[in-house]
Amino acid sequence: MKQILQNLKTGVVETPEVPAPGLRAGEALVRTNATLISAGTERMLLEFGKGNWLQKARQQPDKVRQIVDKIRTDGLIATLEAVEAKLDQPVALGYSNVGTVIESDLYASGARIVSNGPHAEIVRVPKNLTALVPGGVTDDAAAFTVVGAIALEGIRLLAPTLGETIAVSGLGLIGLIAVQLLKANGCRVIGIDLDDWKLGLAESFGAGTVNLAQGADPIAAAERITGGRGVDGVLITAATHSDEPVHQAAQMCRKRGRIVLTGVTGLQLSRDDFYKKEISFQVSCSYGPGRYDAAYEKEGHDYPAGYVRWTAQRNFEAVLQMMDEGRVRVEPLITHRFSFDSASEAYGLLSSDERYLGILLEYPKRDDEAVGEHVSKQTVHVIVGRSGQEETTAAANSTGVIGVIGAGAYARKVLLPALKEAGARMVAVASDGGVSAQHAARKFEIATATTNAGSVLADRAIGAVVVATRHDSHARYVSEALRAGKHVFVEKPLALRMSDIDEIEKLQAFARRIVIVGFNRRFAPHAQKMRQLLAATHGPKCVVITVNAGPIPKDHWTQDENVGGGRLIGEGCHFLDLARFLVGKPILNARWQQTSADIATLQVEFEDKSQASVHYFSNGNKSYPKERVQVFADGKILDLDNWQKLRGYGWKGFSRMNLWRQDKGNTACVQSWLAAVNANGESPVAFEEMIEVSRWSLLAVGS
Repeated sequence: MKQILQNLKTGVVETPEVPAPGLRAGEALVRTNATLISAGTERMLLEFGKGNWLQKARQQPDKVRQIVDKIRTDGLIATLEAVEAKLDQPVALGYSNVGTVIESDLYASGARIVSNGPHAEIVRVPKNLTALVPGGVTDDAAAFTVVGAIALEGIRLLAPTLGETIAVSGLGLIGLIAVQLLKANGCRVIGIDLDDWKLGLAESFGAGTVNLAQGADPIAAAERITGGRGVDGVLITAATHSDEPVHQAAQMCRKRGRIVLTGVTGLQLSRDDFYKKEISFQVSCSYGPGRYDAAYEKEGHDYPAGYVRWTAQRNFEAVLQMMDEGRVRVEPLITHRFSFDSASEAYGLLSSDERYLGILLEYPKRDDEAVGEHVSKQTVHVIVGRSGQEETTAAANSTGVIGVIGAGAYARKVLLPALKEAGARMVAVASDGGVSAQHAARKFEIATATTNAGSVLADRAIGAVVVATRHDSHARYVSEALRAGKHVFVEKPLALRMSDIDEIEKLQAFARRIVIVGFNRRFAPHAQKMRQLLAATHGPKCVVITVNAGPIPKDHWTQDENVGGGRLIGEGCHFLDLARFLVGKPILNARWQQTSADIATLQVEFEDKSQASVHYFSNGNKSYPKERVQVFADGKILDLDNWQKLRGYGWKGFSRMNLWRQDKGNTACVQSWLAAVNANGESPVAFEEMIEVSRWSLLAVGS
């Protein structure tokens, strides 16, 4: 299938072939009939992408501060690589979709639904961000539902009552739909804009207007229309960097008036504007309650209507009802129609001087049988490379032919570049959504991109698999790969349950394949040097590892014990393995002492009476280095500062080892595995040692 993607680094918009998404429980697979280009949001993305580094920085000053802190701690090169990796991600454009259900456990096949799906021929959407389209609403009109819900949510927060006077500042798509919704609510409406054409549309919907381009004063207009009282509320739907819309809104309001922002404006607020009148100000979040809540969006947990009457989905339904009853008309807002294949022309409008408002993309029609065949064929999609026959023949000659499952940021930034540098023959890459797999396939010249991980595991031509998915699926893919007789590299952690570790241990003993967990720090040049020096010491060693981890949102998937395992398992295992590597003896006991989910200290005892303390803290400061490793042994000390500078105290012939850039051993880790696979040799890390660390990672948190 085809999908519209934007490169954030260059701003280029393209419509490449992308693997079609597969169906998941609680979601719907939909053939798109039409989508609406959100002129405001998508134009801002285009402008951001086309901007140079300085222009991008000006648009995101908070990110600049983070970059400066990272340069101080990790160095310039590592920081630049991180920024490049962040920008080198295709962005799926669009969020106003209407289509026909192909398959779902929620809707009957053939049902028409709206969703926040992107501009793509086939989309997979969660149930709480969909709604059935009434028979009286056309596809063209239904494509405006999500934009209408944004307007409606802003109005709900504004809480207008019958007879109130409300100003709408900015008459784009959201503003013009808001005018109609407010009129349907029994309000007197004042529309404010610079464009006489948009003002004319607002007047046709029953609004009074203020033309800023002609020098009209919105504050004077509000005074005149309300008899000197001021408007009851202002809905700001404008898109500008100026602070003026908020200032004007405050000046227009009566005492204890309300302002709600759904657009994007400058927010340098004047206290005096708000203080004297006790004006309230609120920013509206997208389509309504539930948006950006993973439990609502991804897990399908709805809010009870008795407690949250209007959720994102119920706002969709309300907008559709208003359209069905003829109280919201969007046909006058449609200025352009393009076939999906002409999307580049549609996006060209956003950078032109031509007048536009509602830009619809119309998709090719297919019958249900053809769509089903299309999805089946596109689940595995050839992007680049040799013919399938050539790939199969080449693959059959070596166990070192690689299939990759997972194409997230770490895979694209670390694993795939390392494999390519080592000359690995990567023939397939799978990701759940398909876009990241397509991007990885094209960037690293991998022949096949797919949304079907099972096809990678079932391919007999593939002798080794890299697993770089979310943590809860690691054990399953490792087990399936071993059953298929394949070598495995799996990003840490190996598993989240002890029973899965037990099963993997049994399968590896039977399959005799090379399995390595991505404990990369033991492969770092500094760690290797430390191990070499410590091997000549006598007596127990004391290891102190301090991790200035920094906070991440509580709703991030790594914090979810069922998905990411929590940070102490998901990331803490790295440092348990590093301590195990430096000491070189089996672990006798390990236990986390927790203040919170990510503020804790791990105490480790080893069989030779060595000990380690891992301080994992999220409550530090970003300007301090992220990691420090110290080892005390035999009257000597090693002090490693953030994988750049190693100092030795009391060592004969060694005092320091500095690198020009940070190296945590990522590349060496994956390349050592690949070398062992290609040579049918020994694993670079004893499998028993990785199983030991993986078990203690779970035991240490009481799992």
